[in-house]
Amino acid sequence: MRLSDLPRRIAAIVEHVEDRAPNDPIARRLRELGFVQGEPVEVMAAGPLGAEPLLVQVGFTRFALRRSEAERVRVQVEVAA
Repeated sequence: MRLSDLPRRIAAIVEHVEDRAPNDPIARRLRELGFVQGEPVEVMAAGPLGAEPLLVQVGFTRFALRRSEAERVRVQVEVAA
């Protein structure tokens, strides 16, 4: 599932960030911000116009991402134990 499709307030784990080109600067920046395999992630809120930007929490840090950026992050929904 893509992070942009993750419902709000549903816990997930980052699988990977998709590169759209060699040395993709956006994908590299997302990884630098903490969107790396195994990190917990959650969509906290969405903006009013076109549901953009998305307020996303990765680990203990929150970021505002465009939907086009969130589409690059693949996640897996956590299964409740």
